[in-house]
Amino acid sequence: MAQLINEEFKFALDQYKVLAKNIPAGLTPQSFANNKSINHDIKWWCSGFYSGSLWYLYEQTKDASIKQEAEKALKVIEPNQTYTGHHDLGFMMYCSFGNAYRLTGKPAYKQVIQRSAESLSTRYRPNIKSIQSWNKNQYWECPVIIDNMMNLEMLNWASENGGSPKYKDIAITHSNTTLKNHFRDDFSSYHVIDYNPETGAVLRKATWQGAANCSAWSRGQGWALYGYTMMYRFTKNEAYLKQAKGIAHFILNHPNLPADKIPFWDFDAQGIPFAKRDASAGALIASALLELGQFSSGDEKAEFKSAAETMIYALASPAYRAKLGENGGFLLMHSTGAYPLNSEIDVPLVYADYYYLEALLRYKKWYL
Repeated sequence: MAQLINEEFKFALDQYKVLAKNIPAGLTPQSFANNKSINHDIKWWCSGFYSGSLWYLYEQTKDASIKQEAEKALKVIEPNQTYTGHHDLGFMMYCSFGNAYRLTGKPAYKQVIQRSAESLSTRYRPNIKSIQSWNKNQYWECPVIIDNMMNLEMLNWASENGGSPKYKDIAITHSNTTLKNHFRDDFSSYHVIDYNPETGAVLRKATWQGAANCSAWSRGQGWALYGYTMMYRFTKNEAYLKQAKGIAHFILNHPNLPADKIPFWDFDAQGIPFAKRDASAGALIASALLELGQFSSGDEKAEFKSAAETMIYALASPAYRAKLGENGGFLLMHSTGAYPLNSEIDVPLVYADYYYLEALLRYKKWYL
């Protein structure tokens, strides 16, 4: 594994130098399809993953040109610190500026994180005791999605590093509301809970990217697993640890989880075993399991570590990892963004790479 991790970071360094050439000024990379690079405006929820991945690469390789590219990518997304149009400020600003500050200690980066936390906090709705994910639209009154758990890390960190205590209070309250309303008895999660914004009553439990309202959308289960593991790290609330372990066992014991443990895009997808895979879910779950292993012991710790190893070996194999110079410069192939919307099916996705690199880093840090 040590050799694999070193080889993967060397490959990623060279591959991301290819990716860097495919990004128009002012945009951030997202995917590659039909032999064309796909880039988005900075307000797209994935805009922070590219710079975050570059910082992970710099951490391992100390390559000066990668650091320069990472700093350039931060400049592009810096205006997002005052954005309040959706809930994804954590993905956008903590994966990027959080890693930048962790590695450089630059006060300006910390200020951006704190300002971003304040922007995210404006989406907290006291009546529903949660952060509203998306704005009201023709489909939803006041939607909260399981993905939102991922944006709480920035709030926790901001409070613990000189920011207002309200940020962590919001993160805890949101986690408790999600714990109450998002999960089924088997620890699987709904994707979207729609609330009455005045009363806080649950209007419906549904999906947007999953196979059905009653299905377990794979990346959503990953967001939940990662989110409650992270919340336990910050709070040491045993209820969060119990939830994280329950979600992990749901995923790992599911009869539709393939032998290589890279999930189909939904655990209840039509056409299994011929359904599309989601490498992004695999990378995300591997990273989460490695942290959960740090809070576990005995057979359970061994189970989480072993499952993450299986996922990493699979993702590093030719079945999922691209060849140098191919795949538009992205590392992983075969991710699925939103199958029901016919969007980003069987393509590379920038966040699959981010969580893959994070999983490699975590394994090296905690298990080697």
